[in-house]
Amino acid sequence: MTATAAARRTPDAALPGPWGAALYECRITHLRTAPVRHAFRHRTYLWLVDLDHLPVLPRPLRPLARFRAADHPGDPRGTLRGNLAAYLAGQGVDLAGGRVLMLAQARSLGHVFNPLTVYWCHDAEGRPLCTVAEVHNTYGGHHRYLLRPGADGRASVAKEFYVSPFFPVDGRYRMTVPQPGERLALTIRLERDGGLPFIATVRGQRGPAGPAALLRAALRHPFATLAVSVHIRHQGIRLLLKGLPVHPRPKPTPPTRTGSAAEEVSAP
Repeated sequence: MTATAAARRTPDAALPGPWGAALYECRITHLRTAPVRHAFRHRTYLWLVDLDHLPVLPRPLRPLARFRAADHPGDPRGTLRGNLAAYLAGQGVDLAGGRVLMLAQARSLGHVFNPLTVYWCHDAEGRPLCTVAEVHNTYGGHHRYLLRPGADGRASVAKEFYVSPFFPVDGRYRMTVPQPGERLALTIRLERDGGLPFIATVRGQRGPAGPAALLRAALRHPFATLAVSVHIRHQGIRLLLKGLPVHPRPKPTPPTRTGSAAEEVSAP
């Protein structure tokens, strides 16, 4: 590894606080415009971490935040970075020692559910290399989208994964995923047949990730990861009561090769 690559793999001022990580107090909104209008919002907190320098919490706080490879696609016995690197290699992308920042919820009080995890990948010189959007559904399935955003953070990709029972697997995502700074501002739009039936946004303000900040966030948002799952199911019941038709879940696709996108689209 070059000296520059090594420098990129050490914490810097972009992630303040004693753990070299950041916490974002977030507001998440979902808006469906078709076939019926339905909107909701909720608040939570998200972590931004460096995959080479995951936070090491004091033992009493560890139940509030764990980062495990088993909670994301890939080898559960491996590492988050190693599994992501294997996925990228299957897509013809070589991290080559570059830095990776991950935005996600941590496992807290024994539970985690990340509808969306975003990875910002850099090359060995610190230049943006690609972005990966990792989507999980409530059926235990997951899929990664490899994005090549422009300078404005915008990228487009075909929808390939069953997320909501109220949408089939078609259309195209228009994502705006700039790397977070003081503020977090992500937007995902689903386009179908020239329309725009779904928009999700994540907005947040950065703060340092230290013991006091984590305790405050956990008190403001108790059982935050469980609340996400409950919220999604509650909204699903409301949509059923509104009469939305349900699209059957596609049958799982047999895996073709380790670490490939085809393997990760499989859902139990």
